[in-house]
Amino acid sequence: MLDVRVGVWERDEGISAAVGAALAGYGAEVSAGRHPAELAAVPLELLVISPGAVGWAGAGAVHCRTVLLPGAAGPLARTLQAGQAVSYGTSPRDTLTFSSLEGDRLCLAVQRELVPLSGPVVEQQELVLPFPTGASPLPFLAAAGALLLCGVPPEELPRLAAGRGHRPG
Repeated sequence: MLDVRVGVWERDEGISAAVGAALAGYGAEVSAGRHPAELAAVPLELLVISPGAVGWAGAGAVHCRTVLLPGAAGPLARTLQAGQAVSYGTSPRDTLTFSSLEGDRLCLAVQRELVPLSGPVVEQQELVLPFPTGASPLPFLAAAGALLLCGVPPEELPRLAAGRGHRPG
């Protein structure tokens, strides 16, 4: 994992808090904005777009190496100035999805190889993660995807998901 600048475009869904808490001590700088203009001041290594993000006007001003976005927002990827786009959601076409959700466990499915900002490629696999009952799975997927893209090893996700004080969704 490296020192990274992560921007989270969200509407108070808790993604930036969850990512910031999990990456505390790694030198990552995590900032949040409700509109792309709030994240356009400096280039980002990773831009995370929440499922509830609104206000696409001005998204072209955001520069990032990688964007993690809901699969339903795919057209937005063409507007952004990003080197790589990774999708999450409920479609089999999304890179990150969940294969099951039972009680307090979510099975995150990495549908195809994921190239993180640093570290080895994350191979196709399924990860069983602790999941807060009643929470929304899409912000949770966004936070988990952000951690994987920042170089957190997949085997560390269950510990980080269980131990963080902020839970997205």
